[in-house]
Amino acid sequence: MDASPQAHGLAKLNHLVVIVLENWSFDSLYGEFKGADGLPSSVSSPQIDSTGAPYAALPQVESYLPPDLPNAPFALDSYLDVGGRTTVDLTTKFYQEQAQIHGGKMDRFVSVSSAKGLTMGYFHTSDLPLAAEAAAYTLCDHFHHAAFGGSFLNHMWLVAAATPVFPNAPTAMQAVLDANGYPVADPKTGTLQDGPITPDGYAVNTVYSVNSPHPATTPAANLLPKQTMPTVGDRLSEKGIDWAWYAGGWDDAVAGHSDPKVAFQYHHHPFAYFANYADGTPGRAAHLKDETVFMAAAKAGTLPAVSYVKPVGIDNEHPMYADVITGELHVLDLIKAVRNGPQWNDTAILVIYDENGGFWDHVAPPGGDRWGPGTRIPALVISPFARRGFVDHTGYDTTSVLALIEHRWGIKPLGTRDAAVADLTAAFDFGP
Repeated sequence: MDASPQAHGLAKLNHLVVIVLENWSFDSLYGEFKGADGLPSSVSSPQIDSTGAPYAALPQVESYLPPDLPNAPFALDSYLDVGGRTTVDLTTKFYQEQAQIHGGKMDRFVSVSSAKGLTMGYFHTSDLPLAAEAAAYTLCDHFHHAAFGGSFLNHMWLVAAATPVFPNAPTAMQAVLDANGYPVADPKTGTLQDGPITPDGYAVNTVYSVNSPHPATTPAANLLPKQTMPTVGDRLSEKGIDWAWYAGGWDDAVAGHSDPKVAFQYHHHPFAYFANYADGTPGRAAHLKDETVFMAAAKAGTLPAVSYVKPVGIDNEHPMYADVITGELHVLDLIKAVRNGPQWNDTAILVIYDENGGFWDHVAPPGGDRWGPGTRIPALVISPFARRGFVDHTGYDTTSVLALIEHRWGIKPLGTRDAAVADLTAAFDFGP
């Protein structure tokens, strides 16, 4: 750990709250934020089609988007209110995101997406309720999601800095790759063979846990076995440090009667995949809780040292089944509960997104390993210790959250990524 004054100042931080939202890139929400590395005035690498030729105009699948939009980023606000929902989801898969990034050229987001031109859309930052929090505290503008692909894998990296394993997975779940490591099409159906399991047995796209909760319709053979690699929760518990994962809609989902209208997402809750937090274990009872428990604890001043908060689907900003405004207003309620509570003076709130949601961003990810990092995402640091009105240009990824926890509470790293990554202390001013 760095022996700088900032690092020593971490001892003043006794509570950390990590709020995890869904599926927007930095440029798609904060591209217009003053002082940030935002939307460029011109795009040097226009989006290209499957032949490598630049699109003359952005192809569209959304009926509300015109077919003649220039091949460039465009403001969604003219066609879709920031409180509205897209009618399609965007492509967020492990192999596909690597193809979109295209060696750092960032020019295949449209061609490798089921949403086509929608990937180039962005909302005006001034319309975002959370933008005021970003302006008052710290916005990180070089924060990348840890792993290529979607929500499942990035939630796993958020808590374990590792990719889950699925030995002897059903053949139908395994990806079939060409010599370049990209899925090939089934010769009979033409369907891309991009199953969630790599040929060497890693789970990289959405699978559900053998533990509850999971969709009742999932075949038993397709459920991911209990994972046993260490998590940050294990590390904290070993040192006697309390923590919890608070999930919107958790109690109802576990009871098996989740309301479809709230869009509970089973694969957004990583600890539920692990043996230490399986059904009936003491670990589950002690650490996996409903979001209503978080709100009560924040107001009462009884939050544990580390709190993760995962809003339920309708409140998490995910395109198609949620909208940005509803999600951000919900997050403001979470923030206010902490800020108005008795623990605020020694607390930091991190608001991050799990991944980019398939939306384009102009900043190429830094070099990493087989798993990532992926595209930039927004990250806000809100705290009495946060630098005020500050844009932090330090390079981070999702495992920076782990590094911050590890450095503050003296626990050992989970892997090589969190051992080496910057730990977010540049976003703080702990004083003398």
